[in-house]
Amino acid sequence: MNGRLTTHVLDMSLGKPAAGMHIQLWLLSENNELDLLMKDVYTNDDGRLDAPLLEQDELQSGLYQLLFSVADYYRERKFMHVDESQLFLEEVPIRFRITDPSAHYHVPLLIAPGGYSTYRGS
Repeated sequence: MNGRLTTHVLDMSLGKPAAGMHIQLWLLSENNELDLLMKDVYTNDDGRLDAPLLEQDELQSGLYQLLFSVADYYRERKFMHVDESQLFLEEVPIRFRITDPSAHYHVPLLIAPGGYSTYRGS
């Protein structure tokens, strides 16, 4: 099996995929500092990416961070009547470690204007 890193975002306030969510993927240095921006992408209409963030030889052992631009996502959806006072989250960083580059790592995000949840998916 070829290793890969994937993600998707679901908007729990709408019960739908979060289309147009801006996501950055960072590799962290040995000092746990953001070191290298590896990807800068947006989710499609299904709240997913058109291709894995990393796959095959791109996926290496190490510490990574996905940064989801949650507030910008809600600001761009004015039809939802979410004003600035309801936006608790600006960005959601998720740091995780890849130990087996041959495995599939799936990092989903469930969001709402006031909170989020994540887990290691399949």
